Amino acid sequence: MMSSPYPIVRMKPKSEARAIRHGFPWVYANEVVMDRRTKNIQPGAIAVLEDENRNPMGVVAVNPNSKIFCRMLDQNPEAVIDQAWMEACLSRALRHRERLYDAPYYRLIHAESDGLPGVVIDRFGDAAVVQPNAAWADVMFEELAGALASVTGVTTIVKNGTGRARTLEGLVEETTCHSGRLDGPVTVEMNGAIYMADLLGGQKTGLFLDQRPNHAFAQRLTNGAKVLDVFSHVGGFSLAALAGGAAGAVAVDGSAAALELAVQGAEAMGVQDRFSTIKGDAFDVLTRLETEKAQFDVVICDPPAFAPNKKALEAGLRAYERIAKLAAPLVAPGGYLALCSCSHAADLARFRNASARGIGRGGRRCQLIHTGSAGPDHPLLPQLAESGYLKALFFRLDG
Repeated sequence: MMSSPYPIVRMKPKSEARAIRHGFPWVYANEVVMDRRTKNIQPGAIAVLEDENRNPMGVVAVNPNSKIFCRMLDQNPEAVIDQAWMEACLSRALRHRERLYDAPYYRLIHAESDGLPGVVIDRFGDAAVVQPNAAWADVMFEELAGALASVTGVTTIVKNGTGRARTLEGLVEETTCHSGRLDGPVTVEMNGAIYMADLLGGQKTGLFLDQRPNHAFAQRLTNGAKVLDVFSHVGGFSLAALAGGAAGAVAVDGSAAALELAVQGAEAMGVQDRFSTIKGDAFDVLTRLETEKAQFDVVICDPPAFAPNKKALEAGLRAYERIAKLAAPLVAPGGYLALCSCSHAADLARFRNASARGIGRGGRRCQLIHTGSAGPDHPLLPQLAESGYLKALFFRLDG
């Protein structure tokens, strides 16, 4: 007999119980029997999930305010979700990252892929930024923070409670320094470049660590090159290019604060004489540069998610196509164009097709030379397409 202290949530007949057994981590609200007890479960509560025949399937986090009613935590139905359980999960994740990287700058927890659904943790040395994007992690944040400090030894923990995912969970937005202190941006070295990450006020967790391998590939193309980095944030591609010997780099972004951090990174690297910035709307800047007949050896466009969900897919694909169309004429003959997408709704094939159409509409022919994704500290859960969101396409353009 089971001795779990948690309430029971049962799946409806003919629901996708097999998918859950095979590793799919979510149970949607329309798959759950909504009896009185189930309706009264509080957001963020822990429960035992049963199939239609009352066979226990595991321990789940429940949120009646979300379309994702249950998130699988542990397929052992007698598991107890407490700080010790979180420490075991974090320890598994840490062992993987320590094999990959010499320095403690990486994504430590990539949500469902690392067994902590809805939780993102990026580590920046002695500091970490936690995004509790699911109700259970918000409710149990103290235990999560305690486990994080115990396993990693970080002394500063930032709770970044912002973004669309929290809105979908019915959670309020808040960003606080939960423990420790921050006296300014954190210095992060990657691929020979130096970045300034604002852990409290920057976008997401302060730095897009997922692009690390794509920065490295772009760096191979930029020795002696003139580089344009569009949607640059804190200089992700442009500073990597300069570290790789680029003759010069221009960073374009709509955020003055992000560009100032990019300048600080260039100064820390001693390459400020080869670095410049343009603040403005990327579409407008690309249009103006084409009018000015500007040319670059390498152009990189890394926009925000134009297609954050299925409803926005078609409009998002048109935006990606337009970016490619505007960027293509700026690439010198024989130069390179890199186009990125972090929209999980736009799969690789659709993004690739939209990019190729845009390049063609820009009057250029192209070869696709490399397809990149997020680094291995952002593992993909094969059963969950959303976990493999990042795509980077590198094209060589003819004359």
